[in-house]
Amino acid sequence: MLVNIEVALVNSFTINEKGGNPAGVVLNADQLSDAKKLKIAQAVGYSETAFVSSDDEADCEVSFYTTTGEVDFCGHATLATFYILYQKGILAAGSYVQRTKVGMLPVIIEPNGKVVMEMQLPQKLDTFSYQEISKVIGIESNILESTKLPIEVISTGLPDVIIPVPNGYLDVIEPDDELIANFCENHKVVGFHVFELCDAESKLTASCRNFAPLFGISEESATGSSSGALACYLTEYLALGCDYVFEQGRSMGCTSIITASVKSDNSGVINVKVGGFASIVGKLVIPV
Repeated sequence: MLVNIEVALVNSFTINEKGGNPAGVVLNADQLSDAKKLKIAQAVGYSETAFVSSDDEADCEVSFYTTTGEVDFCGHATLATFYILYQKGILAAGSYVQRTKVGMLPVIIEPNGKVVMEMQLPQKLDTFSYQEISKVIGIESNILESTKLPIEVISTGLPDVIIPVPNGYLDVIEPDDELIANFCENHKVVGFHVFELCDAESKLTASCRNFAPLFGISEESATGSSSGALACYLTEYLALGCDYVFEQGRSMGCTSIITASVKSDNSGVINVKVGGFASIVGKLVIPV
């Protein structure tokens, strides 16, 4: 017998309720099988849909599905989840813990509705030469090299390739989905997170683009886990402070704002947080 499942549709990392990255959220998902979750995520058609279940230790367990399968974590879908729980009055402003495939992660809901997520501590997993990335992203290696910054795989939840480009090159990238997907599959990474630094007088730290075609996402307008990784990268290589503001989705006509903060001591990074605002855009009812 088919059961109707309600999916909340939420834009995450919005600016005054504009822009953002859409995610689906399903509450009370305890009885849903993995196959049904995937079917729902495919019907929603967003880059990620979150499924919220009860948990004996954490405030809730959250699983994340793209249209192709489950992923261990998703920042923008986490933001969407806790924003819905707050708007529905299920959770008040305060501190909570979610169980995910990458572990127990704290989440703060601020009184103004901003959601701030604690990320997994950064893991450096790989490095690539300018020549290797040049072939995939279509920017000459000497241009990439002119940034004098490394190209690294960093994970604060999901492994992404952090790629710096000089100012003015971000918007001209024309991603080749097949090339990027093949590269990501061969190197066991989720996607490319490309950034250019903003001027010192700007309120923004960097503008970003994110490509994850291996998971059915040609380009994404806001990515929380990648922003956490980028904040750690900038803290290490540029010592820009500990608080960051990233813009993403500009080239898609869907500009999003993501805040990030990093705390470090002599041993390295000890805390990474990513936050933003969200807005509800509607709901779907899907029979499964």
